[in-house]
Amino acid sequence: MSDPDLELASRRAIYQQIADTPGVHFRALLDELDYAQGTLQYQLRWLTDEGLVEVSEDGKYTRYYPATEFDETDRAVMNALRREYSRRVLAHLLVDGPLSTTELSDRLEKAQSTVSWHLSNLADAGLVTKERDGRSVAYDVSDADRVRYLYTIHRQSFTDRVVDRLLGLWDSY
Repeated sequence: MSDPDLELASRRAIYQQIADTPGVHFRALLDELDYAQGTLQYQLRWLTDEGLVEVSEDGKYTRYYPATEFDETDRAVMNALRREYSRRVLAHLLVDGPLSTTELSDRLEKAQSTVSWHLSNLADAGLVTKERDGRSVAYDVSDADRVRYLYTIHRQSFTDRVVDRLLGLWDSY
């Protein structure tokens, strides 16, 4: 990177980590990079102010993306893919959807309340749709091609063999 804005080694390393793991959150950056918390906060603010990095809030984390590479919908998908069980819910829906909360709960071996929480967040982000059929509600992925594409492109940063197996992406191991 010959960009004069990235002359500092620390700034360049932080930017590269964000580029390599789009949607990474502050604590993960802190764990991965050998910088003091204040240094990381300062450089992230600087990168954001200069328009090199964009910020996305996903309700629990502030996530960081290289500027202009991800639109708002892509950031919503990546935010969900960065959460282990949201990622697995999406994978099951991509492969076998539409599915009910009970069916997903059985497949994930998680409580229905946990699965329901993830589905609610995914629905709020516009990533899944729900259709009521009597007393049952079936969930499906809103834009399956986009989710599959973003997971496939960035799968090395997720290292989730369960999802890779579900989506038929074993060849990379």
